[in-house]
Amino acid sequence: MEDLLILENLERYVSGEMSQQEKIAFEELRKSDPHVDQLAVEHSYFLHELDRYSALKNYRHSLHEVENKLAEEGLITQPQIKGTEKVIYLWKRYRRSIAVAASIAAVISFVSSGIVVNYANTSGNENYELLVNKINQTNNEINKLKKTTSQLNTTATRRAEPTIDYRGTGFLIDGKGYLVTNAHVVETMKTVYVQDNKGNYYSAATIYLDKNADLAVLKIKDSAYKAYTTLPYSIKKTNADLGEQIFILGFPKSEVVYGEGYLSANSGNDGDSSAYQLSIPANPGNSGGPVVNSNGEIIGIITGKDTKADGVVYAIKSKNIFNLINEAKEADSTNTLKIKAPTGNGLRGLTRVQQVKKMEDYVFMVVGN
Repeated sequence: MEDLLILENLERYVSGEMSQQEKIAFEELRKSDPHVDQLAVEHSYFLHELDRYSALKNYRHSLHEVENKLAEEGLITQPQIKGTEKVIYLWKRYRRSIAVAASIAAVISFVSSGIVVNYANTSGNENYELLVNKINQTNNEINKLKKTTSQLNTTATRRAEPTIDYRGTGFLIDGKGYLVTNAHVVETMKTVYVQDNKGNYYSAATIYLDKNADLAVLKIKDSAYKAYTTLPYSIKKTNADLGEQIFILGFPKSEVVYGEGYLSANSGNDGDSSAYQLSIPANPGNSGGPVVNSNGEIIGIITGKDTKADGVVYAIKSKNIFNLINEAKEADSTNTLKIKAPTGNGLRGLTRVQQVKKMEDYVFMVVGN
């Protein structure tokens, strides 16, 4: 289905113009096709922002009408100024009113977030979906995922094709080949591989797994992997701010997918204080992917979403990564585990496009069977 046709059907779906049969068919399409679901979430977010902008414009228009009426009744006087002075005057006069309108919009947004969290509290976890992707081996996309050849050193050796049943995302926390992902991504995998954005895959192993925190540390154990001396990002040790703009990278399909949104609540599903709630598109395969703020700091790890609310996604707070590293070191009986969390600031000050280009090399598809 073409994107324009999808958006046309989405608008009919949101406005209630679909028949019950069409509605059921469209919902099934969203569940079966991550691309369609992502378009639906992004377009719903776009329509929501348009509604907010319209409400603000209407509020400002109402303020002007009230002023004009008061002026006509002689209760206030309007200064006769022109040009640049008029623009400056109007801004100074109404900026507080505009700020009030923006605050009202923000309060509405916070209340809406509270409603979503409250709904999760009353409904339990039945709407919570982990974002690991169960691969259908008959799907043609698997042919793109499995790269039967990769350049190894200078000999271009052909590698054995891995058997893949599950797909998630992970990212480097140490250039020597240590990655973090969700525990639910790898806990059923007997064999683990990671694949970079160039299509090269490497054998890996789960060296520590914490089911309670839903986090795991992987180590690339492949001679073909070339270590990085530094990573261009850092991991945030404190909580991020409500409303902070963020982006994610992950593998809901066989190539890296970008999404953007904002932090909508400081707690996750069912009031979980160790997680955030985000307003952002995400689909199965995004589990374990990084959540990055505008300063190039990782603030969280994508883990799941609410199936009953468009664009409501949950992410484990990044400070849990430090606990994970310490626990992994304590559990290492050989005392040889040396993981140094990244402290780079190479993404700070870059445009979003530049940040994404630099981040792509350090985000991996996690696959296995």
